[in-house]
Amino acid sequence: MTGALDAAGITEPRLREAYVRCRRLNAEHGRTYYLATRLLTKAQRPAVHALYGFARFADDIVDSAPPGSDPARRLEALSAELFAGLDSGRSDDPVLAAVVDTAGRYGIRRDLFTAFLDSMRMDLTVTGYADRAALDRYVHGSAEVIGLQMLPVLGTVGEQAEAAPYAAALGKAFQLTNFLRDVAEDLDRGRVYLPADELAAFGVDRDLLLWCHRHGRTDPRVRAALAAQHATTREVYAYARAGIDRLHPVSRPCIATALVLYSEILDRIEAAEFAVFAHRARVGRARRVRLALSGLARAMWARRGRRAADLTAAATERWA
Repeated sequence: MTGALDAAGITEPRLREAYVRCRRLNAEHGRTYYLATRLLTKAQRPAVHALYGFARFADDIVDSAPPGSDPARRLEALSAELFAGLDSGRSDDPVLAAVVDTAGRYGIRRDLFTAFLDSMRMDLTVTGYADRAALDRYVHGSAEVIGLQMLPVLGTVGEQAEAAPYAAALGKAFQLTNFLRDVAEDLDRGRVYLPADELAAFGVDRDLLLWCHRHGRTDPRVRAALAAQHATTREVYAYARAGIDRLHPVSRPCIATALVLYSEILDRIEAAEFAVFAHRARVGRARRVRLALSGLARAMWARRGRRAADLTAAATERWA
């Protein structure tokens, strides 16, 4: 990662180590995100690692708390230290130092971190969502704001406000995909991230989901309900895809590749007839590598085009 840190102009040793730690968190927990991140320019990568690394760090506090620990207290401590860092422009925390630095470099809005931490707090007390509106409130903070945080790093061809709804939708699409893939895992944590009223329309409730989980089988009613959730998620992907052209050309291969990789998890779920209680849907390594190589070719082409445009602009300015 040394080359990426150098390219981003990050020189202070402790700050560099914080970015390295965030990269490790990203690589460990988000193989799809991490692979797609390799398609960005070196200068962009540390900021993306910082944002995703922080998100994973907070998520681990909520979902992987050691026995006897107090996740609510740890989350409040994290929140206090983050906002103190955002106020001062620096942090001594080995993870927060990177995200605070990234927020300052790219002007990332404070309210996006507030919304994210609010959703993390919900995970400590909320075990289900009555309807789509309730779930959307959670998803805004847990996923949409990640897309919005990323926008200044990715760059846009127009105003950021024009690209923002699409960036938020992509974060939402990824999260909704997780909800479908991880129904069983979420039940183990006592949670259901599917709107209760939409499940009820197919005769499905938490008890039936738990029965499916215990038996490793998908009841026909549950299959129909999951298919409806699947169709809704496809619509969100379709909307998000339309916003890729609003990103800076050098960032499009990364986001397009991440979109395809994650949407193919939906393909695997559908192909397995929604057997989400029997196995975890995933995209194979060979497929991920092929898509990454294709994306890399597009990324290199975009970077050459950017360099040519920069040279042309410099020459025009010199001779004007």
